[in-house]
Amino acid sequence: MNSYIDQVLLINKPLGWTSFDVVNKLRKKLGIKKIGHAGTLDPLATGLLIICTGKLTKRIDEFQGQEKEYTGQLVIGQTTPSHDLETEVSERVDISEIDAARIKQAAARLTGTLEQVPPVHSAIKVNGKRAYAFARKGRDVELKPRAVTVSAFEITKIDLPTIEFRIVCSKGTYIRSLVRDFGADLGVGAYLAALCRTRIGEFRLTQALSLEEINPVVS
Repeated sequence: MNSYIDQVLLINKPLGWTSFDVVNKLRKKLGIKKIGHAGTLDPLATGLLIICTGKLTKRIDEFQGQEKEYTGQLVIGQTTPSHDLETEVSERVDISEIDAARIKQAAARLTGTLEQVPPVHSAIKVNGKRAYAFARKGRDVELKPRAVTVSAFEITKIDLPTIEFRIVCSKGTYIRSLVRDFGADLGVGAYLAALCRTRIGEFRLTQALSLEEINPVVS
């Protein structure tokens, strides 16, 4: 019997992989047909990805709904169309007037319950197509704001133009959008330079395994 059937696997998603890449890799590696992930990570993000197999795929929605925690880096005074490094910097502005106090105040204003507009470079479906498909063709697409909760937006290090942060948030929160809004609040723009998911509910990145550490074992 395959020891990975009917299991919850905690994977440390590598940089550059999509969440579906991880699922497909494990499907082939473990020979399990019924397998899925609970909460998408962008290719440029790393960190905790919950994989469910067999009967436990029924719990995917439960895991997706749990609180998330992230650490990362953002760059102020520069913007990109995708709000991260998927696209090149399109604008640079002076940040000489920005200090630590203003940065921390902006982060504080972006905590609590927020109406957040998802990034256009996202997998949200619009008229049956992914929003990023329109964005990559340069076509305008209107995405409706959604209510999200940001429990913590902590500034952990400032080395301008780079700022390091820790964020605790609800399901459906786009960190890229939060960074976009943070830059807009400061009046200088910002983009997400690095992101790592460190927690989903009670599951932590310290418990996760790399893809290389997952190997089929038949008992």
